[in-house]
Amino acid sequence: MSLDKNAFEQPANKLLAALPASDYQRLIPHMKLVPLSNWQVLYQTGEPIAQVYFPHKAVVSIVTTMEDGSTMEIGFVSNEGMVGMPVILGDNITTTTALVQIPDSAMQIDANILRSEFNRGTALQNLLLRYVQRVYTQIVQESACNRLHQREERLARWLLTVSDRLESKEFPLTQEFISQMLGVHSAGVSEAASTLSQAGIIAYHCGQITAIFR
Repeated sequence: MSLDKNAFEQPANKLLAALPASDYQRLIPHMKLVPLSNWQVLYQTGEPIAQVYFPHKAVVSIVTTMEDGSTMEIGFVSNEGMVGMPVILGDNITTTTALVQIPDSAMQIDANILRSEFNRGTALQNLLLRYVQRVYTQIVQESACNRLHQREERLARWLLTVSDRLESKEFPLTQEFISQMLGVHSAGVSEAASTLSQAGIIAYHCGQITAIFR
């Protein structure tokens, strides 16, 4: 992706945009704007995290693998956060996989450089620690949601959250992704999608789901 000066001067990622100018300017020489393609793996379970990403309008799923080999989304990152959180928590080896679900672009920075900047104890450290706290709170809430709510409710909540992050009422999703996100088989996905489609919340055709909030 070619250099876009506006992308650096007016960062689309909300974490980067919230940094004081001095902290952000120190990061700019080490960052580059990169495309994120559909199903691109940004890091794998058990492997070192070499790069950290600050997404723009991409959505990156954080996925865990169960004992039987099935996968389930435990969270996702878009323009509100960063992909590669273990880097600032003392270990760059992760127990999850980061997978792009909605393509777009992101600011990429070397993990070692971000860790060094974080350890300076400046506003960047404070901002990222507050982000970690918010992610923790979100995971707790979603765990309760997954236990108490039906598939249709969980899917609707996810769609509303993505719509808010992307500031868009329309975006494509595949049945395969929904299956992974809900942790259910294709039949369960079809039932949940059918229910929301009949309610006029989504359009569902040939395994492709598009949110169409009114």
